[in-house]
Amino acid sequence: MARKIGILGSGMVAKALGNGFLKNGDSVMLSSRTPEKLAEWKAEAGEKAHTGTFAEAAGFGEILVLAVKGLIATQVLEMSGPTNLDGKIIIDATNPRGTESPENGVLKFFTNLDESLMERLQKAVPSAHFVKAFNSVGSAHMINPSFKEGRPSMFICGNNDQARKRVSEILDDFGWDVEDMGKAEAARAIEPLCILWCIPGFRNNQWNHAFKLLKG
Repeated sequence: MARKIGILGSGMVAKALGNGFLKNGDSVMLSSRTPEKLAEWKAEAGEKAHTGTFAEAAGFGEILVLAVKGLIATQVLEMSGPTNLDGKIIIDATNPRGTESPENGVLKFFTNLDESLMERLQKAVPSAHFVKAFNSVGSAHMINPSFKEGRPSMFICGNNDQARKRVSEILDDFGWDVEDMGKAEAARAIEPLCILWCIPGFRNNQWNHAFKLLKG
C-alpha cells in the first residue's frame, strides 16, 4: 500500500531516500526553508513528488525522515511543529558531526558515548517515535545496495517496538539486512559507525563500502 513520506531535508541523503520511496510507489515531500530550490528535483521526480516547508512535510507524511545536518536537527524539528510530529515514526538519518575538520580521517562529534544525538532528539520530541537508520552508509548505497558479498547490514534502534518493525520492513524493501539493536541507547554505538565508515573515504577516497554483521 502506498504511503505518504515526509522528508525533513533537501540534500543528497534526502533526495536519495526520497527517490527510493518514489520507486516503491510512495508519495514523497522533500522540504527546506526555501522549498523553491527543490523545483528541479520535483520536475524530474514525477507526479508523486512534492516540495514544501519543514512544517508542510511533517504534516504531509505518515512516516517522516530526518535527513539534515546534525547541528541543525533540533531546530528543524522545532520548525516542523510539534503537532505535526505527534505519534509519528521519524527515521533518523542524522549524525552528530561537528564543524571541525577530520583528524587523520576521523570525524569530530559534538556528542559523547554516554548520550547520542538521537537520544537528545527523542527527549526534545517525546511524542514521536525515532528510529536510527541510514546514518552509516553513503547516499549512493542507501537504496538497493549492490555488493558481491551480498546484502549489507543496517543497524537500527529506537524505543518503540512497532516503529522499529515498520522501519525494518522499509529497509528490507530497500535491500538491507536489518540488525535491530533495541532501545535508543544503542544509538550511542550506531552513530559512531559513521566515523568508521568515513575513514577509508577521507584517507584513500574509498567510499564504496558498507557494513556486514557476520554470524556463526
